[in-house]
Amino acid sequence: MFDALLRLLTGPDAGHLPDERNDPAFALAVLLIETAHSDDRVTEREQRIIERALARRFQLQPFETARLVQAADEGSMRATDLYNFTRIVVQHFSEEERIAIIEMLWDVAYSDGELTGDEDTLIRRVAGLLYVSDTDRGEAKRRARERLRPE
Repeated sequence: MFDALLRLLTGPDAGHLPDERNDPAFALAVLLIETAHSDDRVTEREQRIIERALARRFQLQPFETARLVQAADEGSMRATDLYNFTRIVVQHFSEEERIAIIEMLWDVAYSDGELTGDEDTLIRRVAGLLYVSDTDRGEAKRRARERLRPE
C-alpha cells in the first residue's frame, strides 16, 4: 500500500530514477549540469558534451543517458549546495578519475567558446571539494583549452 501511495505522489517513473543519495553517476551528472547552468544558459553543444561524457563513463544507452540527465537536472534545481555531490564523487572515484572529472567540467565550460568568471569560480570550488590540486586543475584546464584550438 505504501508503494502505491508513493507512486501516486511521485509518479510512475520515480522508481526508475537513480538513487540520488549515493549514486556516483547522478552526482557527476549534477556537477556537469551545474557547470552548464553557471553562465545562465545551456547550449545544445553543452548538452551533447554532458550526455557523451556520461554515456562513455558509465556505458549508458541513449535512453539511460537521457533519463540520468533529466533526473540530474531536476536534482540540480533542488540542490542547495554541491557538497553532497562532491562527497559522493570523492567516495567512488580515484584521484586520477577526479582529475578527469575536472577536465570534463572544463570541456563543458569551454564548449560555447568562452569561459565566464562564474564557470571558472565553480570549477575552482568543485576541484577543492574533490581534493584536486590547483596544479592538476590547471593542467586539466589547459588540456580542455587545447582541444578547442583549431588545427
